[in-house]
Amino acid sequence: MNHGECSQIPEGSSVLVTGATGFTGSVLVRKLAKAGLRVTAVARTSSNTSALQDLDIHWVRGEVFEEETIREAARDVDYIFHVAAAYREAKLSDEDYYNVHVLSTQLLANAARQNPNFKRFIHTSTVGVHGHIDDPPADETYRFNPGDIYQVTKAEAENWLREYATDQGMAFTVIRPAAIYGPGDRRLLKVFKMATYPFFPLLGKKECLYHLIHVEDLTDIMMRAATHPDANGEAFICGNPSAVTIREMGRVVADELGYPFRPVRLPAWPFFLMGDLCEAVCRPLRLEPPIYRRRVAFFTKDRSFDTTKLRAKLGYQVRYSNEEGIRQTARAYVDQGWLKAR
Repeated sequence: MNHGECSQIPEGSSVLVTGATGFTGSVLVRKLAKAGLRVTAVARTSSNTSALQDLDIHWVRGEVFEEETIREAARDVDYIFHVAAAYREAKLSDEDYYNVHVLSTQLLANAARQNPNFKRFIHTSTVGVHGHIDDPPADETYRFNPGDIYQVTKAEAENWLREYATDQGMAFTVIRPAAIYGPGDRRLLKVFKMATYPFFPLLGKKECLYHLIHVEDLTDIMMRAATHPDANGEAFICGNPSAVTIREMGRVVADELGYPFRPVRLPAWPFFLMGDLCEAVCRPLRLEPPIYRRRVAFFTKDRSFDTTKLRAKLGYQVRYSNEEGIRQTARAYVDQGWLKAR
């Protein structure tokens, strides 16, 4: 497949993107605009859109869970890419997660049904809806078992959309990304930084499998899913063909940046205890805890998925192998001044 031609959306089509100023959304918006599509994007009034000011985008300012904002943004659009998400922050309430994930999905789907020529709703969920994987790898049919409010509301939104779209005869595709990374992302920056320390900590006894998807691959998949006939009504776990261990991630980063790699295995329970204590203190004050249980769990669980469906149904082969993507991202972090090479 020619990855430069992932979009088969007819030129001049009208597309709506939520979460357009975020990491994934901004990459997607740029690709859609360059493909000759008419792009409308929803952004909060506080969002900085300067990184996309070179593009011809119609911005609608407001919240994704405001009915009037969505009614205006979705008017006469052919495709919707729902990327907006509420990420885990101490200051967010359960209602915030519900509004951004569930209510926004309901408003968007209802608005889409008002468009007689609407083509497809591309909904971004998460592999987190599956929760803990007892015997990895898991595929798209694995049971839902969300473990926190982020995952719970993501699962609720996905389940609601599937039922609504099936009942209304609306075309849709669900995208469940694994860990999204690439130049510009900060969510994995801490792991990359750890690879430059004198010792690389490994918590607990597990290998700690982690499944990655490069943002360039993820956005290509989204665009392909918008028109592929076999994607309608389907969910796709979006990740590389195989997972990578946290240890291997650290080794690749250290090698790329010229640092010695010295992994050290430590017991996990003291870190879980510290995480619980920090959350107990910080949450009532609506402060972001320096360490919290979910962050510790990141270094102790195995998350591995079977991504066969992505290749079998969409015919998609990832551009970035785990090692290539990790090395590229490490170099980009250096260029951005977030890491130092030796």
